[in-house]
Amino acid sequence: MESAFAIIAEPNRRAILSLLASSERSVGDIEAQLGLAQPSISKHLRVLREAGFVESRVDAQRRLYRIKPEPLAEIDAWLAPFRQFWLGHIDALERHLDQADAVPHRKGKKNA
Repeated sequence: MESAFAIIAEPNRRAILSLLASSERSVGDIEAQLGLAQPSISKHLRVLREAGFVESRVDAQRRLYRIKPEPLAEIDAWLAPFRQFWLGHIDALERHLDQADAVPHRKGKKNA
């Protein structure tokens, strides 16, 4: 079985997950939003379903897909230390920019 990172490394799968983050959708809805062929969407949804990223339910004549958050929580936990690393750097940049704004700017002399 592929790792969670290998599964979400594929751009179309990430696009599908992004769509499903807001609401459950049918294959037809995903097809209309992403402009991918139905067989391609079905293939990606099968991979996502087998890996536990999505689940489906039958609604009359169509199948609706929605996100299962557990695998994403695992990825989020792995990313936590990196997020802390970047937050520290972003905070330092913000302090630097605040200090730069506090220093009065002098107009330079033009050389004749």
